[in-house]
Amino acid sequence: MKYAFIKTHHKTFSVQLCCGLFSVSRSGYYSWLNRTPSQRELDNRRLDVKIKALYAEHKQRSGSPRITLDLKSDGEACSENRVARRMKVLGLRALAKRKFRVTTDSEHNKPIYDNVLNRDFSTTAINQKWAGDITYIHTQEGWLYLAVMLDLHSRAVIGWSMAKRMKASLVCDALAMALHRRNSPEGIIVHSDRGSQYCSKRYRKLIEKHHLVGSMSRKGNCWDNAISESFFHTLKVELVHQQRYLTRLMAKQSLFQYIERYYNRKRRHSAIGYRYPIQADRVA
Repeated sequence: MKYAFIKTHHKTFSVQLCCGLFSVSRSGYYSWLNRTPSQRELDNRRLDVKIKALYAEHKQRSGSPRITLDLKSDGEACSENRVARRMKVLGLRALAKRKFRVTTDSEHNKPIYDNVLNRDFSTTAINQKWAGDITYIHTQEGWLYLAVMLDLHSRAVIGWSMAKRMKASLVCDALAMALHRRNSPEGIIVHSDRGSQYCSKRYRKLIEKHHLVGSMSRKGNCWDNAISESFFHTLKVELVHQQRYLTRLMAKQSLFQYIERYYNRKRRHSAIGYRYPIQADRVA
């Protein structure tokens, strides 16, 4: 490790200075530098190239479990422990999580649905239980609001909508997209929080028109809608907190790319056996 550091930084710091810093001899360093690398070292170098490429492809979002699976799917025989060790040597770490604050406008007198879901997130196929929620994205132009609808079986984002105002149309458009994509199935439990948008006449009419089963979290209890909250947490950590959006249009384009081209199609999800959501959709 010491010799490798000296080799990497010898153009910035002299070999003599680095050897003195690490209490190693220059002759020892040059002896190490000129020796023939072992097969294990060559294998590690080759693996390191693949790991760095995948880490860059996922934009620092993936840790050793997901990168290991990507490597194995590409025919690379390696363990998660080995990948974790190589990532540590390379100084590669998945983006750190941050605390996520939930805000919901539930102070209203509109009618609400019972908590039919009741934290039972289990499913046996797609189109049994969906969950929706709203979050906000900061831009230099002002807030951009994002509503999503997820299938709890595949964890896929099957409906979404974005707008600069948090109106009922925001959540209705997300539900309408989900219904269109899934060919308007009936009898699905559609869960959300008690936000005024989900309690609006327009949203309730959409639920009734398509013979869906409305369900709402208990007041102030984000755990009742944990799947949606988890998605937004992931979205904020892996994308939003890494960006600075000058306009709402920039944010919309970025969110679209993340949801449709990365999250649904390329991000392995631990809750579905580290498959991609689109894979879980297909086998269901």
